[in-house]
Amino acid sequence: MTKRIACLVACAIALTFVAGDCQADSIKPVEGRSIDLGSFAGVAYYTVKPDGYLLVVTLAPRGAETPVRFVVTLAPGQSVTLSTPRKLDEPAIEVSFQHQGEELFVGVPRMGAAAD
Repeated sequence: MTKRIACLVACAIALTFVAGDCQADSIKPVEGRSIDLGSFAGVAYYTVKPDGYLLVVTLAPRGAETPVRFVVTLAPGQSVTLSTPRKLDEPAIEVSFQHQGEELFVGVPRMGAAAD
């Protein structure tokens, strides 16, 4: 895939996140990123492995001592979404990770979107 096509794909992914109820940013390998899923909070980072990006997300309920760790390897083109359910008729709070080209995009809810 040429750099131009990869750039167009990355822009399309970013626009998909922005057009919905979330925004997307790319992060660098081993660069920690704070994650806020309402009643759960934590950090996400990834490392580059031969078979894809090894994504590690550590979350804990606010005020709790014992965290939960989520680990997944994302090959190019793959994505994963973490979600916290809410009250009936309220949208879940979600964060999505998408491996596109040489980047990992993190889609997080826009401010106020979870309260809509």
